[in-house]
This record gives sequence, structure tokens and C-alpha cells, in this order.
Amino acid sequence: MSAQSFDPVQYKASQKESWSNVAAGWKKWWPTMERSARPASDLLVELADIRAGQTVLDVATGIGEPAVTAAHKVGPTGTVIATDQATLMLAVARERAAALGLTNLEFHEMDAEALDFPEPRFDAVLSRWGLMFLPNLTGALANLHRLLKPGGRLAAAVWGPPANVPFIGLAIDTVRQQLQSPPPPPGTLGPFSLADVTILERALAQAGFSDIRSEPLSLTFEWASAEDYTRFQQDIAAPIVALVAKEPAARQAEVWRAITEAARQYAGADGTVRMPGEAICVAARR
Repeated sequence: MSAQSFDPVQYKASQKESWSNVAAGWKKWWPTMERSARPASDLLVELADIRAGQTVLDVATGIGEPAVTAAHKVGPTGTVIATDQATLMLAVARERAAALGLTNLEFHEMDAEALDFPEPRFDAVLSRWGLMFLPNLTGALANLHRLLKPGGRLAAAVWGPPANVPFIGLAIDTVRQQLQSPPPPPGTLGPFSLADVTILERALAQAGFSDIRSEPLSLTFEWASAEDYTRFQQDIAAPIVALVAKEPAARQAEVWRAITEAARQYAGADGTVRMPGEAICVAARR
């Protein structure tokens, strides 16, 4: 979608539907994903200096991270409020929190760009792999700045460049090659739209934040086989699934087979697929 035709209302409605459509897949693959992604949640909680008794906001929580990690950290005297616009993703998050017995964690269905809370309310704000999907990033960050108490911290994770995140980039690139789709125009929102972290750092500064710093975090994602990697993408990758679904059934099968074959380059002798994924964690202070 070109900049001239971009409609943020239509975009958000599409995102809400797309992520709700893959909520069951995220529930299915959560143990696999979280074994590898947990260090990102741990680092965000550390960068935000979250302590017992605090009130914390998690923006674009999906099915509950880093909200769950933060809830353990703030303990029974603290509170974590997690927001997302995808109804079915939040349903899974609530289920997970209940299974863990977390009574200090609550969920609200809200647009990340229109959070309606009293201000200043929060000691810390977190977001793991959500900010890159926001059309009005600076406006959203300015609102988060207002919601933080003086001296409060924000910590967010975004993805690094596609070459450093093949667990996402490989499937996207393979689909584009198979379908002969052109790369998205500059500025298109997606998992890599903040891979140039200076974009996020500038937006934070414009929103009023100070003491802005970032650091890379190397993660490794693992699947039992190349076939498992493809099943993972089929279940959780909303943008990829939407692209492939436009093709006839036989062509869809060919595209998914191509993804499986591409994934084999990361397979070890036992067939286990291990792919790197560079996160960039950014911290700032109100």
C-alpha cells in the first residue's frame, strides 16, 4: 500500500483480524517460541528496572509477553496491565495467566495508539515486538511518555535487519521469490520497519524521552525439523499466510514446500533446525 493510499483505520482493522486469526497457532507454538524468546522478556524487565510493588504497562502484549515475566517480577503487591487490539490473542493471554495463577495481571483490549488510562500511572512501560506495527509511532510514544511517572522507564524490543533474523526473513523472502512479489516500498509497516533502530531512537526523543540507549540481543530459535518450521509459519505468520492464501491450492503447496527446502540449510545432523534472530532492545527514561 503506497503512502498516498495508506488508511490507518483500515490497516488497524486488518491487523486486528489477521492476528486474531493466528491466535490458536500462537497458543500451539508458544512453548517453542518462548524457549528462545524468554531472554528478550528478561532483558526488557531488567532495562526497565522493574521491581516488586510497581505498576507496569505492557503494550501490544499478544498472548502475554513480557507481561507474564513482569507480573512475576512485581509480585503480589504490584500490578501489570497488558493491552492488545487482537481479541483472540488476548483470550489466549488470559488463559495462560489463569493457568499460572497470576492474580496481579489484567488484560485490556485497546489500540496501542489510543491507550486511555489516568496519567501519570505507570512505573514502567514494556513492549516486545509490537512498536514496528504502529502507524503513528511518535504519537503513541508521546502518549506512553505521559502515562509514565516522572523518572519511569520504557523498554521495548524490535527486530534487527532481515539478514540477522532468518527465522522470520527466510519465509518472507521465499514467498516473495516464489510469487515474484516486489519488496515492500520504504516505510511499509512490518516486522522489520524499525530494524534501523535510529528511527525508534529519534521517535523516542521527539516524544520527550531521555537517556535513550539500545543494545542487540542474539537469540536462537529451534524446531525439530524443517517441516516443523514450515508448520510454525503456517500457524503463526499472519502476513505470509495471507499472501499464500491468494494462490490456487496446488500453488500454495509448492510455496510451502519451497519454504521447507529453504529451511533445511539450517538443519543439523539430527534434523533439528536452528535459526538466529537478532532483537534490538531499546530503553529510555521519562
